[in-house]
Amino acid sequence: MPESLESYTQERAALDIGAVLDHLGLARAHVVGLSMGGFATLHFGLIAPTRAISLVVAGAGYGAEKQHEAYFRDVSLEVAAQFEAQGSETFSRTYALAASRIAYLLKDPRGWAEFAAQLAQHSAKGAAFTMRGVQARRPSLYDLEDRLKAMHVPTLVVVGDEDDHCLQPGIFLKRTVPACGLAVLPKAGHTLNLEEPALFNQLVADFLATVGQNRWLARDPRAVPAQIMKTS
Repeated sequence: MPESLESYTQERAALDIGAVLDHLGLARAHVVGLSMGGFATLHFGLIAPTRAISLVVAGAGYGAEKQHEAYFRDVSLEVAAQFEAQGSETFSRTYALAASRIAYLLKDPRGWAEFAAQLAQHSAKGAAFTMRGVQARRPSLYDLEDRLKAMHVPTLVVVGDEDDHCLQPGIFLKRTVPACGLAVLPKAGHTLNLEEPALFNQLVADFLATVGQNRWLARDPRAVPAQIMKTS
């Protein structure tokens, strides 16, 4: 675990994906990520588009909404402080009850308890550095609009409909990334791959198969929203 805060950046998280591919001897891969992993996946598509066959960006969007940027930055710093002050075992009991995790608790209490227990095993120092270095400093997705418009990697965005601060960023990505599809899972929160594993895996499998057939295309320019009822 790096001891310097400067080792924890959004760019570093994306570059780590390339480092894993290098270690495995893979030139290209389908990349799937959730939450911070979803951000890393999307940024990998921006910095190394030729190495990504496709991208699955799940549960990504926290802090992207411009009206909530300051709040998100401040609360990320507060989370970091609480990890350091209380330790992971204690603070995880609070952190695991964040609003977007309640859907998981309600539908699968035992699964949620395992998730919370694993969260309690995280390094408090590593969690604090990640909050300060990555979450509190990463750019808003909306500030990346021009770069996202130029990224043609086939992309599937998946969000839960009770993961409030990922819904609008998900729609933004759908409208901005040329070859992007959007799946919204009903009654699902932030841990949507754990809450709905069969549905999530089916969506990903179908997406990968479509990409493999070269059928996951950019939106046809004839499908102009302003011409939803074409008259001429």
